[in-house]
Amino acid sequence: MHLITSKSLDSRRRFLFQLAATGAFFTVRGLYAEALTLTPRLTEGPYFPDKLPLDQDNDLIRVTNDITPAVGTVTNVGGRVLDRGGAPVKGALVELWQADDRGCYIHSRGEQRGQKRDPHFQGYGKFETASDGGWRFRTVKPGLYTGRTRHFHFGVTLPGQRRFTTQLMFAGEPGNARDMVLNEVRDAAQRASIIREFKADPATRELAGTWDIVMGATAGDERRERGPGGPPPKGRPPGGERRPPPA
Repeated sequence: MHLITSKSLDSRRRFLFQLAATGAFFTVRGLYAEALTLTPRLTEGPYFPDKLPLDQDNDLIRVTNDITPAVGTVTNVGGRVLDRGGAPVKGALVELWQADDRGCYIHSRGEQRGQKRDPHFQGYGKFETASDGGWRFRTVKPGLYTGRTRHFHFGVTLPGQRRFTTQLMFAGEPGNARDMVLNEVRDAAQRASIIREFKADPATRELAGTWDIVMGATAGDERRERGPGGPPPKGRPPGGERRPPPA
């Protein structure tokens, strides 16, 4: 929480005056933008629900009319969707899908060897950002399965654009060092930007973590950059069309 005092207002006035005097006033947005790290695009993976659940809200722990909660450590994750200049994005559809505590997805091929999917876990949810760009989900800590570290899948769809997919990993996980999707992110800053620490509340033992998703060029921006009929931008999303090895 930031407290507004006469002292802080005076400091802010002096700061803005100095910016104007040096000619940096009109480029301060660009200065902040340089400090932001764009969220890397990562593979959707093979387990995006092939049949979406009827309940699609942002509380994945309880399914509609089911009084039994999902098994696992309750985990709260939230943040903002920002553009590359740091401004919040209103009206972005944020989707989350993940493995349950047993490492199983809500997908026809999503159950791992020797495991059955938790029927009380929603497995997928969505949230539309307001003017502050904020989003949040209440879920469980994802279980592990063969070939991957612990992770969330995210999709972000801006108005009029195609879905942007990425993933979020947990700090301190032994599997991070050898995870094939995470290690395809070659830029160190981008790699660090998709690993977050989740801390436990001493009273409830629930985990909580925050993460801002910083969007890069939109499809329209990419068309302008390459020109009519020109080649697409160089590079491909880390992970491409690869899928994790079968469990």
